[in-house]
Amino acid sequence: MTIRAIDTTTVNIAADSVQIDAYLAKPQAQGSYPGIVVLQEIFGVNAHIQQVTQRIAKEGYVAIAPGLFQRQAPGFATGYTPEDIEVGRNYAWGQTKADELLSDIQSTIDYLKTLDEVKKDTFGCIGFCFGGHVAYLAASLLDIKATASFYGARVTTSTPGGGAPTINVTSKIKGTLYAFFGMEDSSIPVEQVNQIEAELEKYQVPGRVFRYNNANHGFFCDSRASYNPQAAADAWEQVKQLFGQL
Repeated sequence: MTIRAIDTTTVNIAADSVQIDAYLAKPQAQGSYPGIVVLQEIFGVNAHIQQVTQRIAKEGYVAIAPGLFQRQAPGFATGYTPEDIEVGRNYAWGQTKADELLSDIQSTIDYLKTLDEVKKDTFGCIGFCFGGHVAYLAASLLDIKATASFYGARVTTSTPGGGAPTINVTSKIKGTLYAFFGMEDSSIPVEQVNQIEAELEKYQVPGRVFRYNNANHGFFCDSRASYNPQAAADAWEQVKQLFGQL
């Protein structure tokens, strides 16, 4: 089902110790829809992430992209220059903390639960780049029933803020998880992809690991030089199939 008419707005979510700005997109048609949390790249809730949020809403979901750097840089959104990458990496890997990210995502889900058009027990998440890592982390939340994690680096080696690597939450994942990787992505060696797949199999997490030949980091983003239209198109079909199970 593709819904062409959507509404978009920016909302403010009250979390424990911060007000989170979030970009919300939802179908105009009355109904009851699953909620999807969209987790940004290191570039913030920029035009690309807003477009992804809209795209998901057009498929029949209430989609919301919270600012993951709200505690560090409220309203942060940037482009893809080397300077932008350096700033975004510093926020993502130098200043965020896993417990705060999980708290903010849970607050975002709790906000969705207050909306009349959202099914109260049907939530998924999708994340890219840093957000792909955070999506793997968020898959451990009980509310999350389906997760799409795109090229999340460092899952096997670290976690935001320090501590045991995020891969250690795999045993807590109760929903389905799809993970997407480009085989030309130097930031995620194939050995790490294999480790993630093995861990998902070990704990019998439903889902799949998708490997795309000739695809690099950021292959889904049509605003980046690494965009791969073939890989992006196939991955989008897989995402629609995943969320279609909700």
